[in-house]
Amino acid sequence: MTDIRIITLAGALALGAFGTPAVGHEAYDGKGAYFLDTSEIEWSEVGSMAPPAKIAVLEGNPGKEEPFTFRLLLPAGYEIDPHDHPAYERVTVISGTLYFAHGEEFDRDAATALPAGSYAVLPPEAPMYGYVEEETVIQVHGTGPWGIDYLHPEHDPRR
Repeated sequence: MTDIRIITLAGALALGAFGTPAVGHEAYDGKGAYFLDTSEIEWSEVGSMAPPAKIAVLEGNPGKEEPFTFRLLLPAGYEIDPHDHPAYERVTVISGTLYFAHGEEFDRDAATALPAGSYAVLPPEAPMYGYVEEETVIQVHGTGPWGIDYLHPEHDPRR
């Protein structure tokens, strides 16, 4: 019989790069099936992004050498300052529209609109930035260790 667990996500602790998942009564161990109803997702502050962005780690720990999946809730008008990542970033737009671009300096005119359902793969250490006009949820998945490095230190909320 297949091992099936329904997990209640109790939130994510903003530690290190993006966070460590904090789950309810038991943690998903990477075996068997895993189901998470959207009504159970709880959002937490993102230590590596300026408020009021929120994060929900759905699987794994982005700071460890393992698969991970998390969602970011970006409020209307939110800007993602120029940054890069040490590993591939795979992004699916769940709702809203993400405007995303490569480059070291923020330039709205250079951004590409990625509406709900869009998918992007971005290589390691490639400078990028983005913004949203409406509340937008994106899902990021990959294999850690993963993190974010801002190109301009004054943009890093961890400082």
